[in-house]
Amino acid sequence: MSLLWIATGGAIGAVCRFWVASSIFQWMGKPFPYGTLSVNLIGSFLIGIAYVLLVQQQWGSEHYKQLAMVGFLGAFTTFSTFSLESVTLLQQERWMAFLAYTGSSLFGCLAATAAGIYLTNLLTKGSV
Repeated sequence: MSLLWIATGGAIGAVCRFWVASSIFQWMGKPFPYGTLSVNLIGSFLIGIAYVLLVQQQWGSEHYKQLAMVGFLGAFTTFSTFSLESVTLLQQERWMAFLAYTGSSLFGCLAATAAGIYLTNLLTKGSV
């Protein structure tokens, strides 16, 4: 049964990743991997929220963790794509784009996860 929850979340997450990234690429263009960066930032923020609610506060059953964290967010975030795009920027000798992309992905996603945890704790407990 766990695999069904994970697969369901993964299917939804993959479709959402495609939709969000495609929409951002259409809006901002493709000279920089804005779509991938955006889904990684959003996914990192959401996993912070999910961690507080599903792990720390134990809302719902184990199936919710499998659906949301392993399935949906595992498919929604795209660090494998991030890695490929980073190496491609290096191969193209686009040093500044590489540094901007990897730096903003790393620090932005860490900050987004921390913000998700902080805000969710604040909203659900009334304090941090």
